[in-house]
Amino acid sequence: LLGISGTPVEKHITLDSPANVELSCSLASKYPHLKIVQVAWKKGNETIKHINKAENSWSIRLTVTNENELGSYSCTLKGEEEFKAVFHLQGKSLPKIEGKEKTIISYEGDKVVMMCKSSNYTPIAWNWYLTNGSEQIAINDSLLSDKYVTDQVPANTTHLKILKLTKKDGGAYWCEAVFKLGKSRGKLKLKVLTFMVPLKPFLAIMAEVVVLVAAIFLCEIYSKKKEKRA
Repeated sequence: LLGISGTPVEKHITLDSPANVELSCSLASKYPHLKIVQVAWKKGNETIKHINKAENSWSIRLTVTNENELGSYSCTLKGEEEFKAVFHLQGKSLPKIEGKEKTIISYEGDKVVMMCKSSNYTPIAWNWYLTNGSEQIAINDSLLSDKYVTDQVPANTTHLKILKLTKKDGGAYWCEAVFKLGKSRGKLKLKVLTFMVPLKPFLAIMAEVVVLVAAIFLCEIYSKKKEKRA
């Protein structure tokens, strides 16, 4: 901190993996006249205990093991004036989860298998969700085990098998890859058709044929009656 009151100093820190981190906040040595009487370290509104490593220098030590420990940490130094520094801890950009981009189409009574994949990194866990209106419902062992089957073989890939499809099974599904410092999601769409759908064009053609044959038959009857009268 260079002693500029009212102008926060900001620093961005990106972590590739879990780590022990020490954040330090100190005044530049060319400002010895700035006497600090109060020091506060915070994450959001939560105060964090700090240590005084040297004169005019204060630090906190963090063990970052998951995404809950990421975020913005600030130190505020108060004396005749007030100075502030903000450290933004963030995880490395998470990989995009590959899923089937086009809508998956299947039929009632059949089964379907959905797949998601993480190419560059192996997640520590996979989760599946289905969308019910505005609510997302987790698909796990307690949710219709005779309906949904999941697996993670190999570890960077996950499959969701849905059995005995009905029209209600159509909609949006989410696969979620859980990494040590964050989560990444992929979206898949399922459309469930009845067996009548592919038959509709055939039935329409058959109806046209029946109408045409009936019209020809009626014309023949009318022609014969007309001949008899003549």
